[in-house]
Formats: sequence, C-alpha cells, structure tokens
Amino acid sequence: MIEPAARPRQPWSLPLWIIALCAAVALLRFGRDALIPIALALLVACILSGAVEALRRRHVPRALSAAVLLVLIAVAIGATVDWIATPAQAWMQSAPRALRTIEQKVRPAQTLVRRLDYIARRASAIAGTDPDAAAAGTAPLPPLVPTAMEIFAATGWAAVTTVTVMAFAFLLLAAGPSALARLTGLFAAGTPALHGKQIIEAIRREVGRYYATLLLINVCFGAVLATTLWLLGMPSSPLWGVLGGILNFVPYVGPAVGVTIVTLVALVTFPGTAHALLVAACYVALATVEGHIVEPVFLGRRLELNPVVVLFALWIGGWLWGVAGVLLAMPVLLGIKVAARASDRPAPQDIVGAGVVAAGVVAAGVVAAARGISRRG
Repeated sequence: MIEPAARPRQPWSLPLWIIALCAAVALLRFGRDALIPIALALLVACILSGAVEALRRRHVPRALSAAVLLVLIAVAIGATVDWIATPAQAWMQSAPRALRTIEQKVRPAQTLVRRLDYIARRASAIAGTDPDAAAAGTAPLPPLVPTAMEIFAATGWAAVTTVTVMAFAFLLLAAGPSALARLTGLFAAGTPALHGKQIIEAIRREVGRYYATLLLINVCFGAVLATTLWLLGMPSSPLWGVLGGILNFVPYVGPAVGVTIVTLVALVTFPGTAHALLVAACYVALATVEGHIVEPVFLGRRLELNPVVVLFALWIGGWLWGVAGVLLAMPVLLGIKVAARASDRPAPQDIVGAGVVAAGVVAAGVVAAARGISRRG
C-alpha cells in the first residue's frame, strides 16, 4: 500500500503562528478583566464537573446539583473568611510595629546593607544619574495599613468577581461537557467534533480529579500546619494554616512565600531567634513531606511537569494576569499536557493544535453554557 505523500510545509506558516501567538498574548494581557472570571469559572467547573455528572447519572438535574454545590462552596468560603477576619485585621493594624521589631532583630545585617547602598549610590553618581533621584528617595512612603476606603473598594471588587465566577461556573456546569465540546470546532479549525469532545472530556476528567484531590490534600495540610504552629505557641495559628493551605496550590513559589511569612511572624512573636527558626523548620518539613510523599502517593506522576516549565508558566501567568494568572498557570499547563496526550497524532503541530483546543474552551464556554441553559428553558 502506497502511503500518501506528506503535504509540503507552507513557507508562511511560521510567521502566521508567530502573529497568532502575539495576538493571543495581547488579548490575554489587555482583556484580563473580562477573561479572568471566565478562566476561574472554567477551573471551578472542571473541579465540580465530576460530582455533577455523577449526580446526573442518578437522575439529578445538572442545574440543581450545580446550584447546591456552588452554594455549599460559597457558605464554606464565607465561614472561613469570617473565621480568620479578626486575626487578619489585627495583624494588618499591627504591621508597622511588627516591621520595627523585625528591623531591630536584623540590625546586625544592616551594616552590610548600608555598605551596599553606599556602593550603589557611588556607582550611580559616577554613571551620571539624575541628582533629583536622591531627593525623590526621601519622599514619605505611603502607609502600610490600608485605609477604610481601600478595604471597602477591595472587598467590593472581590465580591463582584466571586459572584461573576459563580454565575459562569453555574452556566458551564448546567450546560454539561457535551455542549461545550460542540462549539470547540468554532475556535480550533480542522479539529473533528468527536476528537474535540474526547480532548475536552480528558481535560475535564484529569484536571478535575487532580484539583479535587489537591484541594483535599491542602485542606489537610492547612489543618496540620495550624495544629503544629499552635503547639509551637504561634498566635493566630488558624490564620497561618489557612494561608499555608491556599499558598500550597502554587507549586514551589507558594510554600516559599508561606514559610517566609510565617518566619517573619515568628521573629516578631518570640524573643529568641532559635524559636523562630524552629517554626520555619517545622513548616519546611511539613511542606517537604506533603510535596514529596503525600502528593505522589495520591496524585501519582501521570501529570508530572518539568519544574523549569512550571516556574516559567508561573512567571508568565503573573505577568499577564497577576495573582489570578499565578493560580491559573498550573491548570493551563495540565490542560495542554492532557490535550496533547489525548491527541491521536502527537506530532508538534498536533500538540499545538491540542493547546489551541484547550485555550478555545475559554471562549467557547460562555456560549455553550448560554445555549445549554436556553434549551432547557
């Protein structure tokens, strides 16, 4: 049997891919206010879709099960925020005093910092830096504690974003994965409808299972961390346990930020440095056990990613979308990897096409959800 000859590669295909990539980056950068709630809703829908589909097989309507699950999540988030609001507010009000205490404890290292600052200023003077920069450096710094209006504005924005994410997630869950797959072809030309549905099913199943398991692991990690810090005498240990569990969703960077914050709080709280170092060592030990023993046991290594790729994705996500981009970097990486693995032809162009299908889900999700709800109406 004679195999058909491969199609010659068009000389203009690479420039078109570069232009499309630049356009996609610009769209993500300048349209983040509209795209972030949709992307977060997709993540929530992936996590909850397994439970919704399981209830669907037991003849429970998708809309009803999605509404009940989202209400339970909203109640859990509200209870957690109310639980940690008082200690968080107390720490925010005592931030200036805490910074002064930290400054006193790290005073032995200030001599080296002053010398480095002197060398930097001398280098700037030799290079002909604008002399007005020194005057600008003496300007009063803004207060570290946010004002009441700033807190009100941030709370209002968070509430609006949360409601938007919940609404989009409800529409996506009520529409079901099949409605989302039917519109994938509009955003990934050349992808068969059946193949697109298989890819979306694989993304939904694997990413949802991964993050549902990771959620349980991080809840347990936060509880164990809070208990350990309480035994060590740390004040507001539930606050640091919740913070550690949330930061643990961000690989590598999250635990590093968590141990830094807890160590600084321990330096402020305890008179001796040894006690603060003991707190930091316990945090590092718990994070190491969780990352190298617990996660491989419960999650396996099917979706293991290169650490360099993960850190690069976190950096790109933070540059594009800030904190939301950092949180969504891992789901996007996992979705693209699952989509590429689900492709029947794992050639480079097919892997790129699978990534386009995974990215097209963001745009197709809202339309699919709206059509699914309208049909039920």
